[in-house]
Amino acid sequence: MSNTILEAGVVTGDNYKILLEACKDGGYALPAVNVVGTDSINAVMEAAAKNKSDIIIQLSNGGGQFYAGAGMPDSFEAKVLGTVSAAQHVHLLAKHYGICVVLHTDHANKELIPWVEALITHSERHFECTGVPLYSSHMLDLSADDIDFNLSESARLLKRMAPLGMSLEIELGVTGGEEDGVGSDDDIGADNPLLYTQPEDCLRAYEELSPIGHFTLAASFGNVHGVYKPGNVKLRPEILKASQELVQKTHNTGVNPLDLVFHGGSGSDKAKIEESLLYGVFKMNIDTDTQFAFAKAVGEYVENNSKAFKHQIDPDDGTPYKKLYDPRKFLRAGELSVVARLDEACRDLGSTGKSLALKKSEELAA
Repeated sequence: MSNTILEAGVVTGDNYKILLEACKDGGYALPAVNVVGTDSINAVMEAAAKNKSDIIIQLSNGGGQFYAGAGMPDSFEAKVLGTVSAAQHVHLLAKHYGICVVLHTDHANKELIPWVEALITHSERHFECTGVPLYSSHMLDLSADDIDFNLSESARLLKRMAPLGMSLEIELGVTGGEEDGVGSDDDIGADNPLLYTQPEDCLRAYEELSPIGHFTLAASFGNVHGVYKPGNVKLRPEILKASQELVQKTHNTGVNPLDLVFHGGSGSDKAKIEESLLYGVFKMNIDTDTQFAFAKAVGEYVENNSKAFKHQIDPDDGTPYKKLYDPRKFLRAGELSVVARLDEACRDLGSTGKSLALKKSEELAA
């Protein structure tokens, strides 16, 4: 897979699976970054291009709603259309950044199934016009429900998605903490058994979903959303190893047959991140750290130019402050801080310099 070349832009279908396999074969993973607007999307693509790394851009339902505008009166319509609009933005620009982008939606629990279904409808329309879906994949997070419902609903939606070349991400076990209204901080704790997925459940998911289409699995191994004090979180990547080995042994597959996702990557121990890569993790979610990076830089900019955020003209000497309170100034500071944080994420996950798309541009240049 190391010599595989893909066209820059949004990857779907077989190209998505080629990219995923390149990650697993190469022992690296892609940062999966939650975005809420053009500023965060552009920062993510900039970071990917800078690091010559492919990337995963994902939206939660709240991110989609914010993208449409907080003032849009119909909240459900905003969640759908904002998520569609963000995808159109990425489809238009990603190829010009020269990297491969996986477009994905994050955590959709039982109440948000209609949101996912509406997005699939938009992908069906997009497929009719372009031959590709709008999104590479969607997540259906029914980990709070019983496994029978989880897998039956996952199968139902995957049957719609597979003909479009779309993948479905599911979750087994509970990722602790809260992510945009899904989950709760109450379940955090190293002694909570719900935070650790059972390998037998992973095997069942493989047996029920893989005959239908491509799926990826967020198997919980103690990971949580957010950053918490030491001792609250105990990552056990060996659970991933056991799950892979059970599927491999039962079905006589190759090594690491499951395509695994690491949720709650912000603040995680780097040694545990490295270990998880050995067990078929191709994707790590990062949201809390990039949010903080953006906010910290904007806060510092405002603090360093405090007069400009109180007066258009300096009350003492008449200096105009227009160039300082121009939104492009402080928003750009936030973007650059996100880029710097993603530099670190690409290094931690080993994706730096591994873009399949950039190999193509380099070959053409030669």
